[in-house]
Amino acid sequence: MKRGRVFSLLIGGIFCVALMSLYRMLEVMQKVEHRHPLDTHDQQADQDLSRLQQKIERLESLLSDNNRLVAMLRDSLLLQKPDGRVGGANISSGSAHNSAKPIPGCRLAEELKDGTDGVQLLDVYDLLPFDNPDGGAWKQGFEISYRGDEWDQQPLEVFLVPHSHNDPGWLKTFDDYYQDQTRHILDNMLTQLSLDDRKKMIWAEISYFSKWWNGIDEQKRAMVKRLVKAGQLELVTGGWVMPDEANSHYFALLDQLIEGHQWMQTHLGVKPSNGWAIDPFGHSPSMAYLLKGAGLRNMVVQRVHYAVKKHFARQQTLEFLWRQSWDSSPRSDITCHMMPFYSYDVPHTCGPNPAICCQFDFHRLAGRRVYCPWKIPPQPITEQNVQERALLLLDQYRQKSRLFRSPVLLVPLGDDFRYTESSEWEVQSTNYQKLFDYFEQHPELHVKARFGTLSDYFGALQRRLSSAGMSLPTLRGDFFTYADRDDHYWSGYFTSRPFYKRLDRVLEASLRATEILFSLTMAEIRRFHGDGLTAAGYPAREHFQKLTEARRNLALFQHHDAVTGTARDPVVIDYGNRLFHSLMNLRQVLQSSAHWLLLFDKSQYHHDQSEYFLQMDEEISAHDTLPQKKTITLSDKPRFLVIFNPTEQLRTSVINIVVDSLDAFVTNSETGRSLPVQVSAVWAEPNRASKTNFQLSFVAEIPPLALMVYHVTKAPAGSAPRTSYTVHRRGDSPTVHADNFQVSHLKASEVEAPVSLRNSHMEIWSSAETGLLQKLRLMSGLVRQLRVEFLWYGTRTRVNQDKSGAYLFLPGEEGAQPYSSSEAPLVRVSRGPIFSDITSYFRHFTHTVRLFHMEGHAGKSLEVSNLVDIRSENNRELVMRFVSDVANGNCFYSDLNGFQMQQRRTLAKLPLQANFYPMTSSAFLQDSTSRVTLLSAQSQGVASLRPGELELVLDRRLQQDDNRGLGQGVTDNKLTPSVYHLLLEDRRGGAQEVGGAAVQHLSLLAHLTSLALCHPPITMVTPSNSQLLKLSHFLPLGSSLPCDVHLLNMRTLDDVQEPGSPSQQVALFLHRKGFDCNSAPHPPPTCKWSAQDEVNLDDLFSPLRFRSIRRSSLTLLYDEEPNSARQQQPHDITRLRPMEISAFRVQMD
Repeated sequence: MKRGRVFSLLIGGIFCVALMSLYRMLEVMQKVEHRHPLDTHDQQADQDLSRLQQKIERLESLLSDNNRLVAMLRDSLLLQKPDGRVGGANISSGSAHNSAKPIPGCRLAEELKDGTDGVQLLDVYDLLPFDNPDGGAWKQGFEISYRGDEWDQQPLEVFLVPHSHNDPGWLKTFDDYYQDQTRHILDNMLTQLSLDDRKKMIWAEISYFSKWWNGIDEQKRAMVKRLVKAGQLELVTGGWVMPDEANSHYFALLDQLIEGHQWMQTHLGVKPSNGWAIDPFGHSPSMAYLLKGAGLRNMVVQRVHYAVKKHFARQQTLEFLWRQSWDSSPRSDITCHMMPFYSYDVPHTCGPNPAICCQFDFHRLAGRRVYCPWKIPPQPITEQNVQERALLLLDQYRQKSRLFRSPVLLVPLGDDFRYTESSEWEVQSTNYQKLFDYFEQHPELHVKARFGTLSDYFGALQRRLSSAGMSLPTLRGDFFTYADRDDHYWSGYFTSRPFYKRLDRVLEASLRATEILFSLTMAEIRRFHGDGLTAAGYPAREHFQKLTEARRNLALFQHHDAVTGTARDPVVIDYGNRLFHSLMNLRQVLQSSAHWLLLFDKSQYHHDQSEYFLQMDEEISAHDTLPQKKTITLSDKPRFLVIFNPTEQLRTSVINIVVDSLDAFVTNSETGRSLPVQVSAVWAEPNRASKTNFQLSFVAEIPPLALMVYHVTKAPAGSAPRTSYTVHRRGDSPTVHADNFQVSHLKASEVEAPVSLRNSHMEIWSSAETGLLQKLRLMSGLVRQLRVEFLWYGTRTRVNQDKSGAYLFLPGEEGAQPYSSSEAPLVRVSRGPIFSDITSYFRHFTHTVRLFHMEGHAGKSLEVSNLVDIRSENNRELVMRFVSDVANGNCFYSDLNGFQMQQRRTLAKLPLQANFYPMTSSAFLQDSTSRVTLLSAQSQGVASLRPGELELVLDRRLQQDDNRGLGQGVTDNKLTPSVYHLLLEDRRGGAQEVGGAAVQHLSLLAHLTSLALCHPPITMVTPSNSQLLKLSHFLPLGSSLPCDVHLLNMRTLDDVQEPGSPSQQVALFLHRKGFDCNSAPHPPPTCKWSAQDEVNLDDLFSPLRFRSIRRSSLTLLYDEEPNSARQQQPHDITRLRPMEISAFRVQMD
């Protein structure tokens, strides 16, 4: 009782101190003086807004500190031990968790879910009829009316924003577009803007801008800087590309943003303020989060479902504050402007009537190469027609203005690859200037129009909103799945070209692993040789340049016609070659870095580019081929095997290599301890095993970020456990050639019964006839029907009917049809001490489900893999469907960019193709007692068309164009792998509701499983003829990071003094995952997790030490000032909020 009073007094005292601190902070703020009077009202307003934002952030920080202290006391009470001592914030893996209580740490994620204000897009979807009536001139909208006096008090302010949308690859390759069009566009921009300071332009793609910059002289570079400083040229978004927002993983989205922003900072000394995403096929809040975290304040989007646009236009909510679904505070808010009409071209940007707006695209004047489809061409503006033309245009401006809350209007002026000719600048600017002058000369029209940039527009918007005391509505949710007209839903590109979607993620994982190992190597070299010195022979600059090229090639592939699979065949080949080239280069950096780190005697390091001391255990011959395992020749002399764990967690993994011996043993090179092994057949054909090559599997426990060294040696005959096989094919008894292995056939009495496999965590049952999964039971007792089916979708067949293509999914009226084959599949069941699996060989795919016989979380998931080949088919899409008895109703969850989960609702009022959504890395179904989660190593389309079902599109082969500009079908299919992990988990509670939409996270177990799936161990081996050098393990971390803290990257930064060389600074990115409170892994994982949002970085990364730590924005453009409110604590203590990504500039020792 006495202890309770003491804690009550403490909490009350903290509240008082916090309240006094708040009043003191407000008092200090009132005394801030404006030391630098600004030249203009605009600059003054911008600075005031900036100061206000800083004040709000300081207040938020103080409030957060107060809440944190209270939470610490509350947790201390909850975690008191029986002897009266108070437990620490970190809960160890050995702690016993009461299943009725939430997991410590998940509470923080739950607290962020209490917001209910604003618009929830899921509710909008429930509300809309999706009936698509003809809206007249604005076909997808409605008639807009106005009285005429609406602007008498607040004149209409129009900003005409010239832009040119340059795809970094689509119908032509990146280089061909640059040579043929883009360089001319930028040359013309420089000339025209320099001639007339009234002309302005925005530019988005830094990939093109940097290439152009490299080819111009210093005089032109100085001109560019002057234009940027004067506000005539604005670089918007500042990413390497304008990325796809459906298939791209958040690592790659952020990485391409960093690459562009760092280039801007280095070469131009500017920071972007506004986002411009006019062509991605749907929009994700993950991108909005990254932009806000990078320091941007506003953004523009375009491709949103036409029915949603219409609804927002009626409600005047086309401008809103986009907030993260999991965030109840305004911290993540970013101002978003949604363009209201069909497209971003001129006919669809001046107002609702494209036939009229097209008349004001002066690039389409009679005699030029482009014309108006409405057959009313533009007219040059003259004294005789200026009044009629100006009033006609003003009417469109006024109608469009009525869709927004403020009298400030954004009117883009451009299209794809515009302004390639200088004459286009001249006809647009000359004719528009005459119209602007007419407006200026007639104040009774109450309109002011001029060329502008996004900064001009959003600055004016914020001033108008502020002066009127208006605020924008808050919106949560995402803008998938996009439809541009009728029932034409863009859900096909979620899967198109799946081979390259998989290659994208392989390169992403390789880049992250290499970045981390290179940064650790550079820190270790500095420790070994002293500051400023590099190891003799270690090619740091050469490696860094390969890293930079890989960053840029991965970034280029995030373009919205690259990772989407929507480019022409030669362009896809160009992308593929770039990805392949970088993958090979990264391997060299990885091999070289591992070599240096592992050498006991560093003086023995020698860099030989022709033959690396360490080599990968697999080889890839070309961009469109699959990796093949190298055969390792064994003898009595040990071969070094090096395994790199690129994750921040201690992991127990099954390592598979191919050897030339039936018997082998594997030992830890330092302890000499033997590891469990299993020898399996290497199947040259479904029923014929290789006689010379064998798969050796062993279980390795690899510490976080560690390089572990093992010895592989030939063993006495018969000493290694071998896999046993059972085969079956309906109708006949297949002949199997596998002389060195025990092979049996199913008995007649066994054919009707399901095949069963089990480990210590679960048991599965599969059909003996097909090998496909039927049921899964956890050892806790939970049982779920979980049937795997394969199906085909066709496309529409009627004459003159639109059909599926690279972008669109337009299935036939018959819907999905069960997969059938004239020949029964060969089913092979493998059983061994490390893994057991069931493989089914169908004509168009090979399907495997595998169980691992391991303790801990590594054995709790079922690995599901497919090898798909539909090259013999026409106009077909192959689907894998899971059918369960989970009672999820019409709701399921899919991830957005691997960053967050989004609730989906399958709506009967929408066509089948509208109920497919992007799945970058995960999806799940759940009811009150269970959750089925599917984790993926590649992106694809996903749907839950009926309760208990989850289906994924594996590949699509389509013979025709879908009339979205590509001009071809998708027929360049490859032999394509896909890998998944399936989890069944007990649940003990419902979801938190936010504005009618449940916010959910993956479980802790799912996060750890996804991490292992997406970042597999990397295996290297020494050549057979290499000399035996002394190698020792490299163990940079003393323990795993907390379970919910993901090391997103450790990226060595460019040296400012010597561009192209690595600096001593590293960008450290940590993502604290939000995880589900309703399922606790049992037994708990080996990592710890924290109930608090503050961590000690030195403790996390011990024995690594950070000489300096500076928190920064996500793209490192804004470093937090040392004296800010958040820095009043030791530099190694930092706040990691759930769901948030935190960036730091660090120097490592």
